[in-house]
Amino acid sequence: MSMFCYQCQETAKGTGCSIKGVCGKTEAVANLQDLLVFVLKGISIYAVQARELGIVRQDIDQFIMESLFATITNANFDKARFVELIRKGLSLREEMKQEILKAGGVIPANLHESATWTAATVEEFEQKAAKVGVLATENQDVRSLRELLTYGLKGMAAYLEHAVTLGYHDPSIFGFMEKGLAAVTNDSLSADELVALVLEAGKYGVEVMALLDKANTSTYGTPEVTKVNIGVRNNPGILISGHDLKDLEELLKQTEGTGVDVYTHGEMLPAHYYPAFKKYPHFVGNYGNAWWKQDKEFDSFNGPIFLTTNCLIPPKDSYKGRLFTTGVVGYEGVQHIPERKNGQAKDFSALIELAKKCPAPTEIETGEIVGGFAHDQILAVADKVVEAVKSGAIKRFFVMAGCDGRMKSRDYYTEFAKVLPADTVILTAGCAKYKYNKLDLGDIGGIPRVLDAGQCNDSYSLAVTALKLKEVFGLEDINDLPISYNIAWYEQKAVIVLLALLHLGVKNIHLGPTLPGFLSPNVAKVLVENFGIGGITNVEDDLKMFMGA
Repeated sequence: MSMFCYQCQETAKGTGCSIKGVCGKTEAVANLQDLLVFVLKGISIYAVQARELGIVRQDIDQFIMESLFATITNANFDKARFVELIRKGLSLREEMKQEILKAGGVIPANLHESATWTAATVEEFEQKAAKVGVLATENQDVRSLRELLTYGLKGMAAYLEHAVTLGYHDPSIFGFMEKGLAAVTNDSLSADELVALVLEAGKYGVEVMALLDKANTSTYGTPEVTKVNIGVRNNPGILISGHDLKDLEELLKQTEGTGVDVYTHGEMLPAHYYPAFKKYPHFVGNYGNAWWKQDKEFDSFNGPIFLTTNCLIPPKDSYKGRLFTTGVVGYEGVQHIPERKNGQAKDFSALIELAKKCPAPTEIETGEIVGGFAHDQILAVADKVVEAVKSGAIKRFFVMAGCDGRMKSRDYYTEFAKVLPADTVILTAGCAKYKYNKLDLGDIGGIPRVLDAGQCNDSYSLAVTALKLKEVFGLEDINDLPISYNIAWYEQKAVIVLLALLHLGVKNIHLGPTLPGFLSPNVAKVLVENFGIGGITNVEDDLKMFMGA
């Protein structure tokens, strides 16, 4: 077996990619990602001890966060970037060790190999990388729990990075990430102790999403209910995808007055809901759909495409020369926008000059879609919602947040939305919305039947909404609300959202289109017995089950 990865929903045969990633990453990149995580575990072993001595290195915290983010599905496919990160990680690990010694700390004997292994050449990296992956943990249940925690930490790192970019920090979240990475090297931990750590990750998942919500709303305003154009204009354009709002802000400022329009794609759609971006007349709409359709939609867009975070798929030659990445995103041969230096904005002049030479986007659809139903907007009409529930106008809410993906089985979510009774409302966030946000499902007394809170991290808004409704209805248990959870998942950010919901006490969540391949039968049993986690079957039977028919 040349590699092994099962961190995403589309993993080969539902069990694991062992030759090449379904996502497109090569054996070499997959193994180097494993080695980078291995090095992060070693750094974290020292970082935990250093915190006990009062030593905190923000640069090391940031490195761990960004490196975890780089290993998330569809973020970085560039082998050279991972070699560079591994080298830097080994150097930072040694620095942390020396700081502990200078502070009078004692380095324990028999440290995990991740804290002691070192090498210098790419060949040595590759040899080691083949030995430290997922399957290095032989016990299937321990492996499952370790990976569940690790993937939760990867999702946590992604959300934390966006908050940190906007100047919002929480040292306790960094501390838990390092605690978790160190813990997965500890062979003395029992399964129960690992389960407890997984659930603790859910607690910090709530905190990181709350932090990002604060960062976004404090910086760009509270999302507003907004109609977003999905057609095109005749100007040349730049298409921005991913999740990073700071990148969008700087791009809008630099394109102002240039004659170049800016369009969002995929998970950047919710940027249109923020007041701060509405002042830009050249911020004109959303182009296309979820991430997995980019191979066609990037072609027809005609202008430059800018990937700010994960959700990149290996580009076609037809548009590879128009593709730009930044941050943790990378692909060999694709132009990369460097990080900010000395407080200065990123330089997007190359995108702008290229855009001016390109034809306007080819129109692929017309009309408008509505979103912006974050927790403040829903709570502003809470009385109306409560009255609709009490009167019977709304019988049930369905949380259908999460991710979209390539598998044909995901059409289930479109069909499910179509057959939901007219007295039900869909609460959504993330790119899962693209399965039904362009359907004409109508409204209930002026309340749209699809309420889009925003990006996947805005699942936090849905949790806040549920908790507020529990309070308004005077209920003791969040699970007594008329809310069902039929969630689609794809990658590691969905994992931390799931763990956050479990921490909040939400039960009977249904995950699809398949349950995670990294859940061993015994671990899956624990989740089923304690939290009612379940899979999906078919639209007709699932609807009857949800509606209690």
